Amino acid sequence: MAAENYSNGGPDSNPCYLQKFGLYSTCSNFYMIGRDKNQTVWRVLKIHRLDSSELTILEDPTTYSEFECFDLLRRIHDGNRSTGGLNFVTACYGIVGFVKFLGPYYMLLIKKRRKIGAICGHNIYAVTKSEMIPISNSPDQSNVAYSKNEKRYKKLLCAVDLTKDFFFSYSYNVMHSLQRNLRKNETGLGHYETMFVWNEFLTRGIRNNLNNTLWTVALVYGFFKQVKLSVSGRDFMFTLIARRSRHYAGTRYLKRGVNEKGRVANDVETEQIVFEDVPEGCPTQISSVVQNRGSIPLFWSQETSRLNLRPDIILSKKDPNYDATRLHFENLVRRYGNPIIILNLIKRCEKKPRETILRAEFANSIRILNKSLTEEDCLRFLHWDLSRHSRKATKSVAVLGRVADYALNLTGIFYCQVTPNCRPEGLLNLSCLVQNDEKLGKDAGNDKQNSSENVKPPMFQNGVLRTNCIDCLDRTNVAQYAHGLMALGRQLHAMSFIESHTIDQNSPLVDELMTVYEEMGDTLALQYGGSAAHNKIFCQMRGQWKAAIQSQEFFRTLQRYYRNAYLDAEKQSAINLFLGHFQPQQGKPALWELDSDQHYTVGSHGLNSDEYAKPSFKRSLSDGNILYGTNAPVAASNVGHLEPLSENLGATRGLSDSSSEMPTSEISYSRMSCKQLFGDMEMDHFFEGNRICFDENGDECNCTNFDMDWLSSSGNSCDDDTCDRSTTGPFSENIGVELKTEIATSSSESGSSIKGGYRTTSELAFDDIPAEFTEIFVNWVTHGDMLIPIMITSR
Repeated sequence: MAAENYSNGGPDSNPCYLQKFGLYSTCSNFYMIGRDKNQTVWRVLKIHRLDSSELTILEDPTTYSEFECFDLLRRIHDGNRSTGGLNFVTACYGIVGFVKFLGPYYMLLIKKRRKIGAICGHNIYAVTKSEMIPISNSPDQSNVAYSKNEKRYKKLLCAVDLTKDFFFSYSYNVMHSLQRNLRKNETGLGHYETMFVWNEFLTRGIRNNLNNTLWTVALVYGFFKQVKLSVSGRDFMFTLIARRSRHYAGTRYLKRGVNEKGRVANDVETEQIVFEDVPEGCPTQISSVVQNRGSIPLFWSQETSRLNLRPDIILSKKDPNYDATRLHFENLVRRYGNPIIILNLIKRCEKKPRETILRAEFANSIRILNKSLTEEDCLRFLHWDLSRHSRKATKSVAVLGRVADYALNLTGIFYCQVTPNCRPEGLLNLSCLVQNDEKLGKDAGNDKQNSSENVKPPMFQNGVLRTNCIDCLDRTNVAQYAHGLMALGRQLHAMSFIESHTIDQNSPLVDELMTVYEEMGDTLALQYGGSAAHNKIFCQMRGQWKAAIQSQEFFRTLQRYYRNAYLDAEKQSAINLFLGHFQPQQGKPALWELDSDQHYTVGSHGLNSDEYAKPSFKRSLSDGNILYGTNAPVAASNVGHLEPLSENLGATRGLSDSSSEMPTSEISYSRMSCKQLFGDMEMDHFFEGNRICFDENGDECNCTNFDMDWLSSSGNSCDDDTCDRSTTGPFSENIGVELKTEIATSSSESGSSIKGGYRTTSELAFDDIPAEFTEIFVNWVTHGDMLIPIMITSR
């Protein structure tokens, strides 16, 4: 995030955010000129071009005016006339990072951007065009730079398309939740170390060199959508954000379960933000709710198969004490606080055991962990086989809504009233909160404003609902929608938009919210699974034709199978290269010459060998951890909690993102009873039943797991689901003639990801597609064309 404080006023000092940049070059140096939004602050960065082996970046500490900056450029041009002078290269909106393969360093730039939303006046942008520019101008690197392997690495890196699902902000820490941003006025380098910044590795060199983030942007990968909705005649802005973790990141069959550091595959944080649509400068109410999804935190895998649509699930016994599982839940507690509520949606019985293997092992791991946890900190573990009940879509969502209501009663939501930011470019912080002696409205005589004279105290979320199925895509997305719908009712109630805590099922908000969550589900499924999500339940709720639903599900299953079997290996290699899990070296094997489990043991420059030790699974590619964890012994203690948000506000814990690895020391646990699993809450109020704890056979038991199958079915059918989800002005171009005195903003537009027409992952692998697949089938998988063309003939 491009930010820097220029005064000594502490956290409240007005920071500067460079938002527009111009790149110029001489034969020996690049000069990057950056300015802020108001064109009052101008800075200069110099990058050496002659030393190809090292990245040398120098920052001019002087803050220039516009006239002074271009006078400096004119003098640089005059001093380099004999070698061609100073030449304009390109305009851009920030540096994504620097990368080196076998030859020179390359600089990745954002060429075009598009505004996709705003949070409290802070704009959020998507990348619409990027460019990779070689740094070196040294002649001895010309042969290496254009070698076959160098070109292949460049194409592989560019396969991570920055124009798809990456977003950033200059002035808002979009990698953090709203609650954390208000709790901590954080600036500087720490944001890039968090799990949701995907260009942490690419920006590491310049950040360490300059000790600031003034020139770079922090890219978050996932989903961002903001829409205007209304209820009871009042408008509000609805924002849905999904942040995908860079730790243990990858594709469906190549990243499963958990690694040794407690990081899980497909780890995604979802945040739902609601705020009033009020004129600029007016106080506003804002609320957010966070939930989480992630792979089952056990050591398990599935081998990619070109012959079997449903590969067997392989469960490892390498972690009998569930240390990695424990580390994962410790991490969740540090990020979100307690309680941690686990909603497990996988099948409870099958003709051929697949998901049930993981179901039993997952339940056993939670049972063992809870033996030593205190009653307050125990893991709430809920089972419910969604596949078994998915044929009755409305009833299934209703049950999931009751689970969400139970979870929200435990975790709460975040809500506060904020004053207009007196510094539009400043970060949100606690000073933005409306104090109790302030009035929400200023015009006397307005009934609504008079009713709001006593400002509501803020509320905070403590704990999180963690949902999983097998892929954490299709069934998980339905459950997250149900949680989002229930949370939206509470958010609107807190903002006095509605009188009840719940939204009427006939309200247009139900369908509008479903549309946004369905779009998020499709996006996340494409990223991890290779196809849009299986949205059978959503389609049924809309009353779509059953045959059309079945046809869509079938084709998405085929599309997912094809990409998993033939394209995911290349995509995984691109991700590993982008995240720095593999770093090429001269004389070492190339990335494509290695088996998948060797990516992080060969070609890593100075990485800790323990951190990147080879795992047992063939398909467990890289450890997925850039941060270095400590191996120092730590005294036994309870799971750590965050400091209170504000003692005056009465918060006990706050949301946080863990930016460092969890210690591996033992923690103190204690046994709890079945009643204690749900605390002091009456389960009859939520589930309308007399039994609170059931085993896999539906019998009452004294355990720490809660099986919810009895909520929606009186029988114990073991019918296998036949459609199993797991199968399925501008810069001057001639500085010698005239130097423009303004860097004007240009309209954003869509463009290719990287200059030069580099291909995407699917295009890179297109030439290697086996002959048994027809061209029509390949085009359908790659571009979404019709698989079976409709032939229209006239009689």
